[in-house]
Amino acid sequence: MKNNVQNNKVIILNGSFSEIPLIEALKNLGYFVIVLGANDNALGNDIADKYVNCDYSNKEAVLEIAKTEKICGIVSCCHDFGIRTASWVSNKLNLKGHDKLQTVELLHLKDKYRAYAKQIGIKTPKMLKCNKDTKIEQIIKEVGFPLIIKAVDLTTGYGMTKCNNIDEIKPALDFALSKTREDYIIAEEFLEGTNHGFTTLIQNGKVVFYFVDNEQHSVDLYSVSGASTTSKLSLAAIDNLICDCNKIASNLQLVDGILHIQFILDKNNIPTILEITRRAPGCQYVKLVEYATGINYSELIVKAELGLPMGEIKQLKPQKYIVRHCIMGNKVGTLDTVVIDQSIKSKIIDSIEWWKKGDIISNYKQYKAGIVFIEFESEDEMDKTIPSLNLLIKIKMQNKENDNSLIAKYSNNILEVV
Repeated sequence: MKNNVQNNKVIILNGSFSEIPLIEALKNLGYFVIVLGANDNALGNDIADKYVNCDYSNKEAVLEIAKTEKICGIVSCCHDFGIRTASWVSNKLNLKGHDKLQTVELLHLKDKYRAYAKQIGIKTPKMLKCNKDTKIEQIIKEVGFPLIIKAVDLTTGYGMTKCNNIDEIKPALDFALSKTREDYIIAEEFLEGTNHGFTTLIQNGKVVFYFVDNEQHSVDLYSVSGASTTSKLSLAAIDNLICDCNKIASNLQLVDGILHIQFILDKNNIPTILEITRRAPGCQYVKLVEYATGINYSELIVKAELGLPMGEIKQLKPQKYIVRHCIMGNKVGTLDTVVIDQSIKSKIIDSIEWWKKGDIISNYKQYKAGIVFIEFESEDEMDKTIPSLNLLIKIKMQNKENDNSLIAKYSNNILEVV
């Protein structure tokens, strides 16, 4: 149903390929959509009604634009800096749809969430808050090996290093401190297990919808390259996660809307929450949920962030076997083309590609050429095919003489933010 209010301007923070489903949902609801972001060439800019070049993490700048445009609501982008800005601006303008900034930061800053989780009895990794003066001996004593060094405010593997011995800790600390916007980082125990996403809608402090996935990490251990539907997670693990979500939502009095989690499942099928957020996940994850279950996830997320009622929501189980696969390479170089094998092409139900011939791939662990959604006839067929997807849908490099110089230039910066 179209929105008929007189003041129908809304801001969405960023217009990358990740936000396109959210922009389209806002447009379908009848809103005048203003994208704020620092990338003039972002794919979502042209879909919106207006684009303003603005760093969405600059809260004061976003607030001034919001006042000038007389907006009626603000929607976060698919990044934690965005949800912090959306919360702060929303609170300043007395708009509905967002938690208080204190609550948002408690959930999105890794050290604060882990301390909070421990306090309320939710399973969380052992952690030590560190700064440039923290003694390595203290880290080893408190956390043990293997451990992982993380920036507290970044996602997608940025500023993250696994350490197996004492010699690896100092470089990892320096690396994480160089990436964070805070003046501290964390060291935490490295947990073994399988990686999953658990996305939910919260209504009146309770989970009313959930969807669980298997994550793929085919290019980098810390960066998700794909996700797929799954029926193999135990009901006990799902109940555990729902209980944790309900406890958090009730305890923090969260507003209605998305609560998205990344967790690791150990050999005893016990989940541990690693990341938690109140904004839509990136790389068009919302479409995976929509294709698998039929729920209009994008619309429900933006409605909630605008303070609109989501209406009655029913739990919908996945009816299809869907993979969301990010097109990624495995080396530094110059992109020539993307090749899709005929055996998988007929199974692709949707795709978006933004690569250009001649693109310099300086960080193959982060570079994405596009996203494809693939439907399989059975879960068994899907699970057997997933390990081969990077061969069936692959980036072909140009054979350029300067690729050796590119490799030399960028090989030490593979985990740099790009």
